[in-house]
Amino acid sequence: MRDLFPKMIFATAFFILIGCKKNEKVETAKLENAKNSIEYASGLSIVKYAYYSVVTVSNPWPNADKDFKYILKEKDAKVPDSLQSYTTIQVPLESVVVTSTTNIPFLEMLEVENKLVGFPHTDYISSEKTRALIDKGSVKNVGQNEKLNIEQLIELAPNLIVTFGVDNNNPMLDNLKKSGLNVLIQGDWMEQSPLGKAEWIKLYGALFGKEDKAKELFDKIVESYNQALKLVKDKPATSKVLYGSMYEDVWYVAKGNSWVAQFMKDAQATYLWADLKGSGSEGLSFEKVLDKAKTANIWIASGSFKSLDELQKANPHYGEFDAFKNKSVYNFEGKLGATGGTVYYELAPSRPDLVLKDYIKIFHPDLLSSYEFTFASKLN
Repeated sequence: MRDLFPKMIFATAFFILIGCKKNEKVETAKLENAKNSIEYASGLSIVKYAYYSVVTVSNPWPNADKDFKYILKEKDAKVPDSLQSYTTIQVPLESVVVTSTTNIPFLEMLEVENKLVGFPHTDYISSEKTRALIDKGSVKNVGQNEKLNIEQLIELAPNLIVTFGVDNNNPMLDNLKKSGLNVLIQGDWMEQSPLGKAEWIKLYGALFGKEDKAKELFDKIVESYNQALKLVKDKPATSKVLYGSMYEDVWYVAKGNSWVAQFMKDAQATYLWADLKGSGSEGLSFEKVLDKAKTANIWIASGSFKSLDELQKANPHYGEFDAFKNKSVYNFEGKLGATGGTVYYELAPSRPDLVLKDYIKIFHPDLLSSYEFTFASKLN
């Protein structure tokens, strides 16, 4: 019996080891075969398992040299050893700080805006619902994006800070992490697909345990967007479109693969810089813009101009464009919140269906005669 006992211990240990190896193989297989729930966003992946989700954020800023992976786990959930090295965030969140106004509509759509405890430069927020929370003192002003008040954030102790970076040099992000604060970097601003930007609501669904609600809301946006596309499917692109305006001595036009250019394409209009490769914008001289777009019949002006007079005071030469002469100038940035926040910057990324309808009403007014602009205004 004495000889048998060590053998039994060895055999038990052997089978435990074999069982662990098998479990590791099963775990690896599950990780490899699990399905990403993201369809349109190019910089986001969410893979949900029984009690945790794996979130991967790629391309969070231009020329980013790495992806960021986060494990969202429910309380007491066991996370596989292969994922232990990644940042772990317990969900659902009870408190959050976000740093972009584009995040505010996601919180409100999911009805978790009361979980917001801090935001940098709160005057930028235009939503009446969240402004009421700010006025009540529930949402603290935590500095500015580039210089967040770390001491205040430590005192607030949010479950998570959702922020963004503009390049590979992010000392503020490093300082937040060194202070023991949980940080998640998102890259919704890098998305050029209108529906891709809006799909980031699913990240907030995962953070607040509202995945089903987030999917339901996003599916309705997709349906609304596709219905708008059907309206113009067989319409000729009769509008030649000038975009932008002067900033100091440079006129910035949206490139052909940009978010803005995609809307014009989907709304069946001819954007004059559609062949300009890349996303983002290109700086041009006034002369070059005038040479190409003098006869454009629609002008989408950037900036918060309220009238043609105000536009011409900014630059007398604007009157040389046919679109100005014909009073066919529109603006998406003129509607402001109570403290000066721009409604378009805040809400448009989460509601591309409404942006598209605004463009369709501009280019094909007969199709949406009873529709009122959400963002756009015609300058009078």
